[in-house]
Amino acid sequence: MPLTTTTETEAPAQRTANCGCRRLSLTVSGEPRRVYLCACSQCQRATGSAFAWRAIFPDSAIVAIEGESSVWRRSSDAGRWNEQVFCPGCGGLVFMRAEALTGAISVSVGSFANPAFPPPVAIHNRSHRPDWYCLAEEVAGA
Repeated sequence: MPLTTTTETEAPAQRTANCGCRRLSLTVSGEPRRVYLCACSQCQRATGSAFAWRAIFPDSAIVAIEGESSVWRRSSDAGRWNEQVFCPGCGGLVFMRAEALTGAISVSVGSFANPAFPPPVAIHNRSHRPDWYCLAEEVAGA
């Protein structure tokens, strides 16, 4: 009997990010290109927190965007535009596009509601983080 080898190609994992009321969802496939924190003043205002926790996915990873959304364009601390895509019902910021990020989106990691999501590898705009906030050296130094 001849020995046969079969190779199965697994489909990339899919993740769905939702706003708080679940009326806006974004499904992406595959792993993020980068996971980061941003402590710029605009991200602090957008999240109401000390930083934004985001994951960058290429546009080609987008499987579906479902539900009604609103877009708000703002300027970054560097003067470039960022478009925040959020739910008009609950206001939850699900993802954003940025002038400096061509061909990709930056997804709010909290929207995945997955405590096992990969950790951030860098913090942008560290000088804007609150004095009381301490990060692990591998993140803070990146």
